[in-house]
Amino acid sequence: MRKIIALTVIAAALAVSACNTISGLGRDVSAAGSAVTSGAEQAKN
Repeated sequence: MRKIIALTVIAAALAVSACNTISGLGRDVSAAGSAVTSGAEQAKN
């Protein structure tokens, strides 16, 4: 029973950290896209 509880806690911790990582990656990609768009607008003008 202890092993099942321990595995459940570990799996939950990994799932939560993975969500935070994916969320951070999404923000980074969004910021990079904004920088590219801004650079393209400045080059166009």
